[in-house]
Amino acid sequence: LKSMMPSAARLWLKQSVKPLIPSKWHPSRFFPFPHHAKSFLNCPRRCFLPSSSEITDGQKSKNILPGIGRIILVRHGESLGNVDEQAYVTTADWRIPLTDRGREQARRAGRKVASHLSCMAGMREDGSVGGKGKIFFYVSPYLRTRQTLREMLREVDSDCVVGIREDPRISEQQFGNFQSHHAIQESKAERSDFGRFYYRFPDGGESGFDVYDRVSGFIGTLQRDVMDLNTVNNLDDRMTICLVTHGLTLRLFLMRWFQYTVHEFERSFNPDNGRVVILDLKTARRNCCATNGSVGENSSIEEACNEEYSYFELSEHDRMAMGFPLFHEQERFQLLHNYCLLNKNEW
Repeated sequence: LKSMMPSAARLWLKQSVKPLIPSKWHPSRFFPFPHHAKSFLNCPRRCFLPSSSEITDGQKSKNILPGIGRIILVRHGESLGNVDEQAYVTTADWRIPLTDRGREQARRAGRKVASHLSCMAGMREDGSVGGKGKIFFYVSPYLRTRQTLREMLREVDSDCVVGIREDPRISEQQFGNFQSHHAIQESKAERSDFGRFYYRFPDGGESGFDVYDRVSGFIGTLQRDVMDLNTVNNLDDRMTICLVTHGLTLRLFLMRWFQYTVHEFERSFNPDNGRVVILDLKTARRNCCATNGSVGENSSIEEACNEEYSYFELSEHDRMAMGFPLFHEQERFQLLHNYCLLNKNEW
């Protein structure tokens, strides 16, 4: 194409259009310091992802969501479909409302969230006492989740709410359109034998894997949103992110976040309606490599290996309630020492 262009046009193209790949491209643009890639692989909790925005301050703890001190996951309150599955025959799943009991469950969840925001108040770096923590809500577009959030907000101080965003990627698993009660019961029985993660509901339904895939995309958006919030508000680890979602979606979010295996997911079960699941920010010190020679020669390496990093930890109570394994018992760690687990074929 360029050979067919007049010489003047080719000169203009060369001078005006910048190359897509920078001339000084180097892998360090993705890992600004060489130790980041290695320390990430050796990190005991893989929910640490270094980024250029996190390394501007050498004294700042590395955190996948800088400025966020807690993640709260809430399953919607009891819905009409939870008490009468015949409701799905005539009402679209995304239009199923809460019951009166579900609204009360949502208000209790709101009170729990409000109490956590009060606990987020503390001393700032300048020595002053901070007020209540701030919170940003993400909600599934389904009526029962939006009604749950509406009831929760009756209990949460409006001054604490930074934003509310609806995101379809944290919606319920799709079971098809208007549902035949008999057909759905047969499919659910078949799913028990096939496995919840890979079983795809017929007639336009989703598998657990499909939900896992869209939740993975949502987590990427969550990271970018937090970066934007930091740019505007300069968060100080007292901000809370709250997702109001569905039971299966909530578990698949945890599966993606903590890298649970398919086997571990299959052994877990949904939280109760209106349950508040907490992921708290923790801080630890990395000690990932040994230095050789004098400290002066390897001071940068030693400093990198002893730096602090942050991670989110699922509360023990919530972990047990949903049947997820202890951290050190996760299969992703056991595989390194027991290759026979690769032959595992039972839940």
